Amino acid sequence: MSIKNTFNYRFLISISLVTAMGGLLFGYDWVVIGGAKPFYEKFFNIADSPSLQGWAMSCALIGCLIGAIFSGILSDKYGRKKLLILAAFLFIVSAIGTGATDTFTIFIMYRIIGGVGIGLASNLSPMYIAEISPSAVRGKFVSLNQLTIVVGILAAQLVNWQLAEPVAINATDLEILNSWNGQTGWRWMFWVEIIPAGLFFILMFFVPESPRWLVKKGNEKKALKTLTLIGGQKYAQTQIDQIRETSKGVIEKVNFKALFKPNVKKILLIGVVIAVFQQWCGINVIFNYADEIFSSAGYGVSAILFNIVITGSVNLIFTFVAIFTVDRWGRRALMLLGAGGLAGIYTLMGAAYFFKISGWPLLVLVITAIACYAMSLAPITWVVLSEIFPNKIRGAAMAVATVALWSACFILTYTFPLLNHFLGASGTFWMYGFISLAGFIFIYKRLPETKGKSLEEIEEEIVDVEKSIKI
Repeated sequence: MSIKNTFNYRFLISISLVTAMGGLLFGYDWVVIGGAKPFYEKFFNIADSPSLQGWAMSCALIGCLIGAIFSGILSDKYGRKKLLILAAFLFIVSAIGTGATDTFTIFIMYRIIGGVGIGLASNLSPMYIAEISPSAVRGKFVSLNQLTIVVGILAAQLVNWQLAEPVAINATDLEILNSWNGQTGWRWMFWVEIIPAGLFFILMFFVPESPRWLVKKGNEKKALKTLTLIGGQKYAQTQIDQIRETSKGVIEKVNFKALFKPNVKKILLIGVVIAVFQQWCGINVIFNYADEIFSSAGYGVSAILFNIVITGSVNLIFTFVAIFTVDRWGRRALMLLGAGGLAGIYTLMGAAYFFKISGWPLLVLVITAIACYAMSLAPITWVVLSEIFPNKIRGAAMAVATVALWSACFILTYTFPLLNHFLGASGTFWMYGFISLAGFIFIYKRLPETKGKSLEEIEEEIVDVEKSIKI
């Protein structure tokens, strides 16, 4: 029997799915505000202020940055597990507070608290799964985190759609404000998150700590126990030996200066650019500003909420495509497919807005863009980020890449209403198309393939690959 067949997949899947609930809450918390947007804007009287609209949508990203910055330092000191439990607690607090407040400032404060949870979970969930997964199936398992993000997105879209009462096409702002949607409905959209957040908080106590972190901290006995459960004693000892070898010289405190050593700096650059590109390719504006995008295409509020559910369903379906292809086609091929595909689709979307083509043709283009993103850049970026950084500085490097990702996301989310105002929808999407083309070129020239290699093999090989690339 091959070693591949000796893996305890029931154990692997169970702990991976529990950890990936951080992704589910990330997805729900990130998207639920989009469905609540037509209602809380009237409640807080910000419907006529693009800057306050942008701040309400993007403020959580301040929390994301805080969570991402401290996740590297704290996870290398206290472990991945404890920080994920903290993230679950922050999601609970944010869900309760956001839905309960009558003050815009307090609303913003609780959104930022939820953002800290997103920053922690978005960094640590894929990192943990990568650290416990065998190399032959690591891409599939890390992609589970993206799958749960997509499930969280779809759950938020379904909740928004089902909770919102029908809105008349010609309803005025005052009518929406005085309706159940405007006074109470948007609150329940946030409160529903308490259920999965509470479940995540409880279940994380039963998940073992990352064996790679345990070895790094000198607790090989506990690490050996977890790795034995995963693949048997022989597999466990081999992994311990590899981790021990690459962990030589690790210091207790994260040394961010080590990230800027010549060889490491080159790897960090790849991670940061890929992280930024995943956001600046522009797909998240479709989720966050779907009401503006579809209203520009001639849809009413109720139809918009239904169309958003369609986009979420497509997102889920094509995430499964990524899971079944990431370890076959490879990371690089899927990243190139996503970047090139989006460049073409955005060109057509910009043209549709320019020539005032509305209705179902634009909906088809939006769905195609989401399908392309869901099977490529969305999950594969996290797979690559969880793989390419050396074991000694993985926590710190992931933190830097995640900070870059959320910084890019903040800029993207905050600037979309402004870009849409000054450039129009056509110019905005043409700009995203140009960025996607630039991302394609960078990936083609700089990103090596990592499928089928252990994290330790990648650590040894990627530096050699980088040496052969001229900067």
